[in-house]
Amino acid sequence: MSLRPRDMPKLRDQTLRHLDDPTSNLRAKTGDENATGLDGLASHLRVGGLYWVAPDMAALAMSSGSQLAAARWATADRPTPCGLIMFDGGIGHFDARGVQIPIEACAWGPYEGECMLWLLMSRRRLVAEMARANLRLDEEQAPPLLPVHGFTVPVTTQPAPLADLDPSVPLPVIAALAASWLLMQQPNLIDRTRERPDKSVRRSYARAGREDPEVTVVDLRRQYVPDTADPDSGRDGRHYRHRWVVSGHWRNQPHGPGQSERRQTWIESYVKGPDGAPLLSTERVNVWRR
Repeated sequence: MSLRPRDMPKLRDQTLRHLDDPTSNLRAKTGDENATGLDGLASHLRVGGLYWVAPDMAALAMSSGSQLAAARWATADRPTPCGLIMFDGGIGHFDARGVQIPIEACAWGPYEGECMLWLLMSRRRLVAEMARANLRLDEEQAPPLLPVHGFTVPVTTQPAPLADLDPSVPLPVIAALAASWLLMQQPNLIDRTRERPDKSVRRSYARAGREDPEVTVVDLRRQYVPDTADPDSGRDGRHYRHRWVVSGHWRNQPHGPGQSERRQTWIESYVKGPDGAPLLSTERVNVWRR
């Protein structure tokens, strides 16, 4: 059975048990140099929001992230100051000495004036990958979410170039994460729903005096209809005799008080040109419908 949004509170809490236990394999066999980073991961998981990204939304995050050259990592740019986000189907791989490790989740939170990020994969995925090689994992000794790579990114007032990050950081993954944060700020593009865990998990939280956990599920709007109007029409006085498709792209859009701030906003594909004019054909047209 595949993982579901309602599984996230349990996955988070079981992972915390391994992080909080100094005798666990995660702590005892990863070296002292990783202790501070794992401490940070534990503190962020303990208080962070939980997010589940549906497959279509994950695909858009990866596609739009490939066009994102820079990103901001400040608290105001995150869905919550600390958090854990899982991407249904994953968002790429981390190259560990030639071994491609699938990344299915990311965790974040503040750390010494910067933002700490962790890339994670599920134990379930690791078990499946090992089975293909006739290997077996002692599942009791491994947390359900396995930390793959941890690092920090600078908190800046202006977007920082992704190319300036540590070379060990997988740019497609980090760009998809940054894109997902930006897309989550566009209510015309996404649907947010809340999902509660199973009753057994809720009862466990109640006994411990903890708030009932919820997971925010993020997906493309099911009733979303792309805007076919040209956002730039009439601004330059030009008149067109044809229509053509403009691909989705990022735009540095004004927002905030008096439109004084700027934020990267994803502009969906649209048709440019006057109504009724012939549509120019191209060698290849990609249409993505929900």
